[in-house]
Amino acid sequence: MELQILVWTAISIGFIHTIIGPDHYLPFIMIARARQWTIIKTMWVTILCGIGHVFGSVLLGVVGVMLGLSIGLIENVETIRGDIASWLLIGFGIAYAAWGLRIGLRAAEHTHEHTHDAHDQHQHAHHHLGSHTHLHGNPKSITPWALFIIFVLGPCEPLIPILMYPAAQDSWMDLTWVTLAFGVTTIGTMTLVVFIISKGIINIKLGFIEKYTHAIAGLIIALAGLSIKLLGL
Repeated sequence: MELQILVWTAISIGFIHTIIGPDHYLPFIMIARARQWTIIKTMWVTILCGIGHVFGSVLLGVVGVMLGLSIGLIENVETIRGDIASWLLIGFGIAYAAWGLRIGLRAAEHTHEHTHDAHDQHQHAHHHLGSHTHLHGNPKSITPWALFIIFVLGPCEPLIPILMYPAAQDSWMDLTWVTLAFGVTTIGTMTLVVFIISKGIINIKLGFIEKYTHAIAGLIIALAGLSIKLLGL
């Protein structure tokens, strides 16, 4: 009965923890929209980052249980990890927005009048993107790996003090079930939210601001990181 309560608590907290934290889904939604990722690629990147996100805290919690470390000490480590992850997310968003703004400005077409002789005068439209530059970026970019590293460093704050230690007091089997319940719920919620929103916006045409989707994505990601930093979401 006690294990059942712990498992349902893990599921509930995993769901709420993910929904109220925009950093769990906004980076994937915005990057996927800007880079025109397929739904399949978006789902894979989300799932892998989610696994890394949960695994980092699980590993720390297991080490803490095995070494008999205090919850307070582990929470301090998680706080430090959270600060690092939020600053990395903010920095990544700002850097990506700056790069996106540069791409957007260079992609803006404008016209020049060309006069070859009295009878041959026309306008020519062009942009300043290089011959090997694409509006949606390099398909072999390091963006997915950057997201993965940020999510590995990002802690699952409720997992250790609320779930893992109470479970560890009973048995390793209880700890395993509670951790799985939390992890599957967290990753599943991330993936579901990203899938639903991505499917809804993937084909939306943004008109003249389409070329600034990278800049917009970076700005929203930075704001998501800032909200985590300021509001502790």
